[in-house]
Amino acid sequence: MDIFDLLNMTGGLALFLYGMNIMGNGLSKMAGGKLEKILEKLTTKRIYAVLLGAGVTAVIQSSSATTVMVVGFVNSGIMRLSQAVGIIMGANIGTTITSWMLSLTGIEGSTVWLKLLKPSSFSPVLAAVGIILVMASKSESKRKDIGGIMLGFAILMFGMETMSSAVSGLSDNTSFTSIMTAFSNPVLGMAVGAVLTAIIQSSSASVGILQALCTTGAVSYAVALPIIMGQNIGTCVTSIISSIGASKNARRAAMIHLYFNLIGTILFMTLFYSLNYFIEFAFLAENADAAGIAVIHSLFNIGATVVLFPFSDRLVRLAEITIPDRKSKEEIITETMVSIDERFLNRPAFAMELCRGKAHEMAELTGRAIGLALEVLLNYDKEKADEVIRLESEADRYEDVLGSYLVKLSSKNISMSDSQSMSIILHSISDFERISDHAMGIVTSAEEIHTKGLSFTKHAKKEIETLCRAVKDICDMTTESFCMDKVEEAMHVEPLEEVIDTLAKKIKENHIKRLKKGKCTIEMGFILEDILTGLERVSDHCSNIAVEMITIYDNDYSTHEYFENFSTEERASFDKEYEELMKRYPIGKQEAATAG
Repeated sequence: MDIFDLLNMTGGLALFLYGMNIMGNGLSKMAGGKLEKILEKLTTKRIYAVLLGAGVTAVIQSSSATTVMVVGFVNSGIMRLSQAVGIIMGANIGTTITSWMLSLTGIEGSTVWLKLLKPSSFSPVLAAVGIILVMASKSESKRKDIGGIMLGFAILMFGMETMSSAVSGLSDNTSFTSIMTAFSNPVLGMAVGAVLTAIIQSSSASVGILQALCTTGAVSYAVALPIIMGQNIGTCVTSIISSIGASKNARRAAMIHLYFNLIGTILFMTLFYSLNYFIEFAFLAENADAAGIAVIHSLFNIGATVVLFPFSDRLVRLAEITIPDRKSKEEIITETMVSIDERFLNRPAFAMELCRGKAHEMAELTGRAIGLALEVLLNYDKEKADEVIRLESEADRYEDVLGSYLVKLSSKNISMSDSQSMSIILHSISDFERISDHAMGIVTSAEEIHTKGLSFTKHAKKEIETLCRAVKDICDMTTESFCMDKVEEAMHVEPLEEVIDTLAKKIKENHIKRLKKGKCTIEMGFILEDILTGLERVSDHCSNIAVEMITIYDNDYSTHEYFENFSTEERASFDKEYEELMKRYPIGKQEAATAG
């Protein structure tokens, strides 16, 4: 093997890894975060978790990536440790799919159908179709993703063929043969497999390299088997590195991955070589081929899962013993805070799904805050007032976490729909945070009324109740339209916002009339002004969120130009809805004139 063969080997490996990366990314983008969302939700039964782990890994072509996602889930509190163990087991099964795809390179035969099955025959066709789809498609389209998958597969297979060709000359090299023979020592073979996999951080890639070396005829099953076992241990390095600096449960998830592969390897090697001592398996002396490597790889991972599945809880307990549950105050505070794990930034589609979920949580949280604040205003309750203060503080954390995370995510390659969602969330979270601020302001006014022993007049309280009902309705409408992506629902927010402005204006006018009659005090008037201003601002922020949704989805107007571009028909519809809403929230002039 000369310097040019070595360069070909290196280039082939680079193409192999690049092709695997392109194909995995394309498949992930096609899924649009749905696979990961299923992975997050459907893990209540451990057998489902195993199947899902296998399925997701088969799609994204990396057990390491799946395990890193699981570490992120556990670190964010989305998934329990008991759920994670099943997915980790399934990931080991799913990664065997790659070795079976690569085994196609070993197909031999003279018939047309067998020749068509060889990657060297169909990969050029896939590459040609793939590049046409990529170049002819618009940015971030499904066809472009499909083209990327085809190109990735073709590059992967071409890299495999290049590696195989580069090492084919080693078949008569005695030095290489003697080195390979030394690896038949189980301990040395396992060490080599583990180190190689740890370096390139992909068991699929290291298995592919082993399959390429099989073409030399110098790799026997006695050599291949311990290397494969070591590869399963080496792949744990990625998840262990990923867990550094994470929560205790996230580090435990990485340890479960290590223990599963380590225990499975020890059991397999002990049983196999014990039997070999008495039986002497003849196939160990035979030259390994790509299909044989895939068989061993699959048998080990499936067998280890079957054997260790009943002891899943013991694996969890072992991880808990390794990393004891002694939490410092700082760790407790960190784990209870709102967070989105940065590991998911490498999977933008799913990261965007997580951000949507957190934004919806924030919307519902601020909805609860304003609802409780209105209840406190009408009937003071200390516990509810304290809850509003707590919710306001939590809303601040949501805004900080989401804003920072979305800024980082904005530099990633995301789809057009995700880009729209990101823009809406970035603009809306500040409005939701301000709504929670005004909720706390309303509570402060309510506390002042309660502490000073003040009260509204009968008619003033009735007016405030009507206004509170309107504000509660606009907040509920805004939250629903935001969380459910109902743009049509958002269209009804602005008419109600104008109604609230009108109601607040009427209440101020009625208060002045009562003040002139001596029915109300100036001090109560100042408090009422603060309350009305807060409620108006709440409706303004609801309007901001709704208009942001409408303008971004329409792509026609800026937020400020939206209402100026109403057609005559749209203005008539708007005015009609406004009049109907005014009847729903009545504050009559006659009642105001006699208020006392």
